[in-house]
Amino acid sequence: MGEAKIIDGTAIAKSIRNEVAERIKSLQSQHPRFQPQLAIVQAGERPDSNVYVRMKARAAEEVGIKFKHITLPEEAEVDEVVEVVQKLNDDPDISGILVQLPLGSHVGSVGESEVTEAVSPEKDVDGLLESTGVTITGANAVVLGRSDIVGSPVAALLRSRDATVTQCHSHTKNLPEIVKNADIVVSAIGKPHYVQGSWIKPGAIVIDVGTNYIPDATKKSGQRLVGDVDFESARQIASHITPVPGGVGPMTVALLMVNTLKAAERQWEEDRSRRVKPLKLDIKEKVPSDIDIAMAQTPKPIAQLAHEIGLLHDELENYGKYKAKVELSVLDRLAHRKDGKYIVISGITPTPLGEGKSTTTVGLAQALGAHLRRPAFACVRQPSQGPTFGIKGGAAGGGYSQVIPMDEFNLHLTGDIHAVTAANNLLAAALDARMFHEATQSDKALYNRLVPTKKGKREFAPLMLKRLKKLGIDKTDPNELTQEEITRFARLDVDPDTITWNRVIDVNDRFLRKITIGQNPTEQGQERVTGFDIAVASECMAVLALTTDLADMRRRLGSMVVATSKHGDPITADDIGVGGALAVLMKDAIKPNLMQTLEGTPVFVHAGPFANIAHGNSSILADRVALKLAGTEEGDSPDRVGYVLTEGGFGADMGMEKFCDIKCRVSGLKPDATVIVATTRALKMHGGGPEVTPGKPLHDTYTKEDLVTLEEGCKNLVKHIENSRKFGLKVIVAINRFASDTPAELELIRNKALAGGADAAVVSNHWAEGGAGARALAEAVVTTCEGESNFKFLYDLNLPIEKKIEIIAKEIYGADGIELSELAQKQVETYTRQGFSNLPICMAKTQYSFSHDPKLKNVPTGFTIPIRAVRLSAGAGFLYPLLGDMQTMPGLGTRPGFWEVDIDTETGRPIGLF
Repeated sequence: MGEAKIIDGTAIAKSIRNEVAERIKSLQSQHPRFQPQLAIVQAGERPDSNVYVRMKARAAEEVGIKFKHITLPEEAEVDEVVEVVQKLNDDPDISGILVQLPLGSHVGSVGESEVTEAVSPEKDVDGLLESTGVTITGANAVVLGRSDIVGSPVAALLRSRDATVTQCHSHTKNLPEIVKNADIVVSAIGKPHYVQGSWIKPGAIVIDVGTNYIPDATKKSGQRLVGDVDFESARQIASHITPVPGGVGPMTVALLMVNTLKAAERQWEEDRSRRVKPLKLDIKEKVPSDIDIAMAQTPKPIAQLAHEIGLLHDELENYGKYKAKVELSVLDRLAHRKDGKYIVISGITPTPLGEGKSTTTVGLAQALGAHLRRPAFACVRQPSQGPTFGIKGGAAGGGYSQVIPMDEFNLHLTGDIHAVTAANNLLAAALDARMFHEATQSDKALYNRLVPTKKGKREFAPLMLKRLKKLGIDKTDPNELTQEEITRFARLDVDPDTITWNRVIDVNDRFLRKITIGQNPTEQGQERVTGFDIAVASECMAVLALTTDLADMRRRLGSMVVATSKHGDPITADDIGVGGALAVLMKDAIKPNLMQTLEGTPVFVHAGPFANIAHGNSSILADRVALKLAGTEEGDSPDRVGYVLTEGGFGADMGMEKFCDIKCRVSGLKPDATVIVATTRALKMHGGGPEVTPGKPLHDTYTKEDLVTLEEGCKNLVKHIENSRKFGLKVIVAINRFASDTPAELELIRNKALAGGADAAVVSNHWAEGGAGARALAEAVVTTCEGESNFKFLYDLNLPIEKKIEIIAKEIYGADGIELSELAQKQVETYTRQGFSNLPICMAKTQYSFSHDPKLKNVPTGFTIPIRAVRLSAGAGFLYPLLGDMQTMPGLGTRPGFWEVDIDTETGRPIGLF
């Protein structure tokens, strides 16, 4: 027979590379961010390895695959190489990983196997020749070589193609006779010209994978590359043969490109089609207590949930098994994504029992995520421990719509409230200490202690330079200040009557509302009357909720105004020198907390500002992270979009209005819709029903059908719908069903809501049925949120302070106007003079009425809003008018919730939380 047909690896490889390049271009035209990337890890500088790496780099560049070359010293230990590989496994930008062998001379075959096995199967692209265009099925194949790199994988490959495979090595007896029976010979034995033509069966296919260098004085390098097979003798016998070089080598490199592309496509699809795996609910007809339901469900490990929603390993900071903090770096990684749909959950004017906003938020998230299989995130506030041990209880939702673990959610969580408490109280201590030192020292002594000489040198602290600039003193050498400048710099001259900064604690403690401090003789008579607020009323908490990044939080904390000087200047945390320390105390608190619902869908729990004197919404950062995780890539179809449900405190006149006019101004985010939660109970109360009081049985009006009272109360719902429309929001009314509600009552609410301008009104039974009970509500949300947002603000920030207050009072509350007290008028003038007039307004009023008076139910008219005082939260970035006496430290009732709370000493689990 004639000479063997030479398998032209170079030509075949070129064809393969062209196909890969075309495929990449095609995918990038649909999805511009699609970018395969190959990473090669190389230890040492072996010349042959360098040649192979350069070949692969050139091929990658040619087809449009990004190339990353990680070089390590030859002496790198196996553990070091494995660590590099594992980082590449976790890098979402890397599609394929190849470890260039051999590693250093000190690393044996076992070590090399350990390294190659460390490569994630999804990114293992080290491909060998898979086809020569010849039929493999039924053929007898002999593989020479048993390495894990070539021999064994090729043998496995041929078996998978239904060849009968014999695997040999250099010590196999009667090797020529065995080879003689082979239809296919693959040699990877690593010996030059080892396999002779006389061994070959006539017409056999010979695949030479060997790469061996032999001396050759005619070559510049002094050596040339040859295979395991004696090419000249074998080509006379075989039907097909691969030359070395130019045979398997180029094809292997080309197939490496194919495998990298395939891995990139697979990872791209997995990332875009990632779905949360729901947890099943064991629904009981008689709904057990919240804590019993929560404790009966086993949450999934938080790391698993994080993977399901698309977070990377390095973006998660675990706090135990079931909760974690999320690094803000995820926002940079996903910055290119279009945000998901943004929905604020609000409600009608509530009763003291609450109307189930949190429960609805969680139930709707479960319905969207576990039942409609859409990306869905609930964003809720972290509850204060005050109400948890008081009357109201926790805020994890209820029934079969809860955040779990419920006990961890309602108690310490990850310590954010404790961090806020520590920061707040450090500032309070710093303020009182500064006042003490100014009162008991001369200007010179004060200045010398503030700017001491250390090792013969005197320097201002960085924050002192900021204060000097604020004072208009353009000096950096402490020794150059004049006596007048020293006095101005060293003395804040706090007016004690203007101090607005209280200490805080996360307990309902009525006896701390008004206290006297400084009574010990060591304070030399520097007594003053002050008080404690509950921790979530701290401006530090409002700052945490409204911050957009670490630098922004640092700026806001430093800008917090705690008092006014006797000269009328605002005194800030940075003036006192403590702004940086506050940021350090809160550096971990800035990261949102990830938890889950009873059905295993994601929940971000972050920040919990008071909904009366602050804006009552969870953090901007949690919303932004959720919106990116729920977002879409360019080229994605609309059905891939996800949903972020963020809760606003109390009724829509408070939480939703502040969400729109404060939170969305800071964040720049545009909500698509609001869900207004309504109950027959609250609507009947607004319709004239008897008072609803915690701890007392409900009147028959609330447990039996009463359409007349209910219809009158629906006016409250319609007013909230009309208010929502003023922000350009689409409106979905969620009728939170109670067991005693009748079909006629539910239909009445639905009809009144639709007639009042709602886009949809749906009865939801998520408390008793979990996500399944909110499926119709979820479908209404999906339908209503189609299209772009038409969101707008209620007022222009540049309007005078008084005008902005008036617009809210008239448009949202239905007041005839406002009336500022003499004090409030003076404060407005002061803030305007100090440059704070362009801040948004955060109305501090009762949640139980559209008006300032909790007794005025339903939709009161003919009233004027009295503005008792106007306070400044310069760090948080808003002014808050006081519309009455706002209690910032709750008290404990006669029968607080803590009576029921205990611990199961056998299991260590809490009992009695609700």
